[in-house]
Amino acid sequence: MDNVISNGIMGQVIPYTDVTVSRLIFAVIILIAGFISVKILVYIFRRGMQKTKLPELTIQFLANFLSILLYVIVFLIFLKSLNFDVDSFVVGLSAIIGLVLGLGMQDTFTNITAGIWVAAIRPVDTGEVVTVNGQTGKIKSVSIMSTELLTPDNQLITIPNKLVWGSSIVNMTRMPTRRVSVDVGISYSSDLEKAIRFALELTKGHPLVLPDPEPAVVTTELASSSVNLQVRAWTNTDDFWGVKNDLTAGIFEAYRREGIEIPFPQMDVHMKETKE
Repeated sequence: MDNVISNGIMGQVIPYTDVTVSRLIFAVIILIAGFISVKILVYIFRRGMQKTKLPELTIQFLANFLSILLYVIVFLIFLKSLNFDVDSFVVGLSAIIGLVLGLGMQDTFTNITAGIWVAAIRPVDTGEVVTVNGQTGKIKSVSIMSTELLTPDNQLITIPNKLVWGSSIVNMTRMPTRRVSVDVGISYSSDLEKAIRFALELTKGHPLVLPDPEPAVVTTELASSSVNLQVRAWTNTDDFWGVKNDLTAGIFEAYRREGIEIPFPQMDVHMKETKE
């Protein structure tokens, strides 16, 4: 009796459809198994690609692309298991895509193409600090449609790939070394030679400053109220901000200790007394 009831329930047709309960359960099982299989396949693909010499950015892009492709295939299999006409669905989807293109939605495909070029040419890579389209941050990921930047104050910025590929990119961490520049102004009454000597000694004595290229202090401008100097020193890219902070604070302390004046903008106001 239980088998008869069970078979009767499983054989019932869901209202307004031609799908039986048993077929729906079978299709749901296929869908769940397909999603799990996609996760496993993408994981295996990523692990295999990591053993190659491909950069992490390219591996991430390819894994995302494979994941989307497999999910589409699983969804089509799910529809097929429900007796849907998948061939007609694919033809209809193609027509929709053509309609979307006709309505001026080419940006989607432009972003996909730009994402492929970014992953292939690699003007940016995961973990690098860059300035793209006026935004500065660390590259978090490059997906099919967009690139994600993480700012120093932990804001996530999403930039369409077409803007990444179509704009100038300043990569701050690609090169192994960088030049630190510290600008400082001294008053016209201060000893210029002494100021240059102290700044140069401080820079050469810093343990993270590279000896080659040799540090230098140059006069950059005779401004309205100051003689402007620039301290130039090379260091490893990872040490850039630490060295810049040390040199800035060190020069300030050295100049104050040695009586070298660092001027600040001043305004003289003359008041004239008039009789009523």
